[in-house]
Amino acid sequence: MLSVGWTRQQLLVAFKLYCQLPFGKLHSRNPLIIKYAELIGRTPSALAMKLTNIASLDPAITSTGRKGLKGASAVDRAMWNEMESDWDRFALELQNATFDLNAPDEEFQEIELDYTGIDKIAQVKTRVGQNFFRRSVLSAYHDQCCISGLAVPKLLIASHIVPWRVDEANRLNPRNGLCLSTLHDKAFDAGMLTIAEDMTVCVSRRYAKKGDAFYGTALLAYDGQPMKMPEKFVPDSEFLAYHRESVFESGWK
Repeated sequence: MLSVGWTRQQLLVAFKLYCQLPFGKLHSRNPLIIKYAELIGRTPSALAMKLTNIASLDPAITSTGRKGLKGASAVDRAMWNEMESDWDRFALELQNATFDLNAPDEEFQEIELDYTGIDKIAQVKTRVGQNFFRRSVLSAYHDQCCISGLAVPKLLIASHIVPWRVDEANRLNPRNGLCLSTLHDKAFDAGMLTIAEDMTVCVSRRYAKKGDAFYGTALLAYDGQPMKMPEKFVPDSEFLAYHRESVFESGWK
């Protein structure tokens, strides 16, 4: 039997699952993959295989020497390049692809869809984008803070490396994100800590005051420690360099 090529909607669903599921869950037994495979008219095995095709395009995956990844098609590669060239537009198209399938989705359960005004549309797009970014970043780090290892999702933030207001083109780029605890997110944004070129944590001593035991245990204790690396979407070195040079408030060792 000849295999029928993947439609754009099917590919968009696959890309959304790749972005928002941990690498270890990209298998045919995953209930979410089973559900979406049925919705798009593919078998769970076929959808899981497509996800490994997509994974073969991610440098964070291939650089670890993982075996068993199937080569991506030219169409897969073209969509990967499309995604990286315009994260804002692509994230919205990913959401629309699953919404058109009438698939239950937590993103839209939280939003009252009302397209009667431009302001409302803008709010929906922003909310969709923020949820896409959060899910993509947290899944890359297996829902763990990359500094402390905290694994309580309610206390985790998808933190922008280059601030939202500075780089509009990379607002939704998962490579512009770190999974951080609420505390470390605030410290990162305030320039109290950063990530060095060797991917270790660097904490400023500017705010370290004598007798402040909490600053020592919550922040300084991680100085020089390696950050937990993500399985997907490794932080862009240029984004990290920007943070070190423009946000971090001195205090290098």
